[in-house]
Amino acid sequence: MSIIKIDMNSQEFIAEMEKTIKFTDKVNAQFGWEYHPQEEVNEGVQMGLARNKMMYSKRFCPCFMVEEVDGKPKSVDDRICPCKPAIEKEIPEEGVCHCGIFCTPEFAANKRIELGMEEAVHTHSRGLTKEECEMLVNQKEIDPDELISLLEARELGMVKFKLVDVREHMEWQMGHIKGADALVPTSSFYQTLEEAKLKKDENIIVYCHVGSRSAHVARILPSMGYTKIGNLTHGIVSYGGEKER
Repeated sequence: MSIIKIDMNSQEFIAEMEKTIKFTDKVNAQFGWEYHPQEEVNEGVQMGLARNKMMYSKRFCPCFMVEEVDGKPKSVDDRICPCKPAIEKEIPEEGVCHCGIFCTPEFAANKRIELGMEEAVHTHSRGLTKEECEMLVNQKEIDPDELISLLEARELGMVKFKLVDVREHMEWQMGHIKGADALVPTSSFYQTLEEAKLKKDENIIVYCHVGSRSAHVARILPSMGYTKIGNLTHGIVSYGGEKER
């Protein structure tokens, strides 16, 4: 199975996207939730829901893999939006669902404040020593500025790692991190992982839109024998480095 490609400019996808936005509007109204303050987060999730509706006839959560069980598509943990874990646990306890699109008003307000602070104080960067590169690349969670530094260091031959995008093909086309080595979409994860020919003992950093899909992948890969996995915290939406289409 190859990477599944959906034309996001097709009339079919545009129509499904419009229906999905109305659907997520209705979910927020029904539960008294709000959208995430970062519009990119919401758009990415809505695109994933629209894609899954076209592919599987159900709005499976785009942050979890869909597998075939008894000839029918089934989401891991049976996550169909708005999913039961989000309603019963994630949003009541953490203020936000796994994908990030649905938030409590309190979470959204705090996130707006936090984003304003980060914009003011979190600036990049400085050169790294070889020792610092090795320490950073072996972390399980890597922040955007650290990844920028690691990519610069990799260009200088100071460190080796593979950067893997686990979003979908249409998201990759819209823009991906410059220097990404492979696209391994979660919708066809096991098949495209084999095609990517990643070594089980090399450093691999995974990323997605907001960090949830990649965190899920980062938990799965060690069980498959991959030993050095890092996750880009908060995903590409928080990444301030170069991107390319």
